[in-house]
Amino acid sequence: MNAVHGVLTTRRDGALDVERIRGDFPVLRLRVNGKPLVFLDNAASSQMPQAVMDRWLKYQTTQHANIHRAVHYLSETATAEYEGARRKLQAFINARDEREVVFTSGTTDAINLVAHGYGRKFIGPGDEIVLTHLEHHSNIVPWQMLAQEKGAAIRVVPINDRGEVLLEEYRKLLNPHTKLVGLTHVSNALGTVNPVREMIAAAHEKGVPVLVDGAQAVPHMKVDVQDLDCDFYAFSGHKMFGPTGIGVLYGKMGWLEKMQPFKGGGDMILSVTFEKTTYNTVPYKFEAGTPPIAAAIGLGAAVDYVNGIGMDRIHAHETDLLDHATQEVNRLAGVRIIGMAEKKAAVLSFVVDGVHPHDVGTLLNEEGIAVRTGHHCAQPVMQRFGIPATSRASFAFYNTMAEVDALVAGIRKVQKLFG
Repeated sequence: MNAVHGVLTTRRDGALDVERIRGDFPVLRLRVNGKPLVFLDNAASSQMPQAVMDRWLKYQTTQHANIHRAVHYLSETATAEYEGARRKLQAFINARDEREVVFTSGTTDAINLVAHGYGRKFIGPGDEIVLTHLEHHSNIVPWQMLAQEKGAAIRVVPINDRGEVLLEEYRKLLNPHTKLVGLTHVSNALGTVNPVREMIAAAHEKGVPVLVDGAQAVPHMKVDVQDLDCDFYAFSGHKMFGPTGIGVLYGKMGWLEKMQPFKGGGDMILSVTFEKTTYNTVPYKFEAGTPPIAAAIGLGAAVDYVNGIGMDRIHAHETDLLDHATQEVNRLAGVRIIGMAEKKAAVLSFVVDGVHPHDVGTLLNEEGIAVRTGHHCAQPVMQRFGIPATSRASFAFYNTMAEVDALVAGIRKVQKLFG
């Protein structure tokens, strides 16, 4: 059985001991409007277990110093802990080399790093960038900015009414002008799990590198970047039970060595004169200035925590939650689920007839239920389905079937209030 800090997290039947796990998350004891908090906004930002907060506090109180720049005890200790976190992330995503793990401030920063470091160097007039209709704005806007600057074009892979990419249309878009494919692993708005391995293989047949936005995948399923064979993979710490302000860009060493730095400053250099700067080696040439040391160490602790539970068990439990939620919400007359892909992660987006999603979210909050409302930084998805917004419930391994039932009961109350 799996354990976190020596405490069993699975029952005798092999299922997660969710109540035991919930004890690790102080925020879940909160009451909102006099009712127990039901936190179903994990796709926006998940909660942190006590172990991660304790690790952050240990660093701040007994290990804090700047890194890579001194020979005193605290600096050497902080450097060792920071680089140790890098190795934890390397193992977590199965990167071939720890130098392929670049710490960033998050997924958005990581994608912008690639847009600048790869895009500005290798994409020019008449070239094409292929994106899917499922992308978060963070994997659209940087490419639009680059395309405008370079005279390149954006090509978009369409999706069907279930929220799945049309693979044949995708293959048709790949051509000698294609210089990059950017695709989400899991849609933050719909929960669709894209066939990324197949899409990467198709791009590589044409010699095209692929960037994967993994922000919504890494917290919910095993990710093996060598197995996927992606060229770049980006994700954030705050969506996988770690701190805010920290993320990871995985990049194949061959690309990282060819790319130009995104930011200039301290620690990304080997030597500087007014005539010339020699850049540091990978990954440091992409980590200018004082990095988010405490946050990186905290993210390493989050990796330890989820490894202690087991990604397979996490995925199985969240799949059960999603299946139960889908079944129960589908039984509600006047409620429509947006995005019914065959393969989905733990996201349920829905609309209630005659009720604006913001009103749904406000009324659910009165019941202590936290969901997301709006376009979820995925306006093209909303436009594709002809709606301005959805209400989105997104699950984590600390959520329960009873919380799913509370969500369904809350939707019924919304419908009753609006007649």
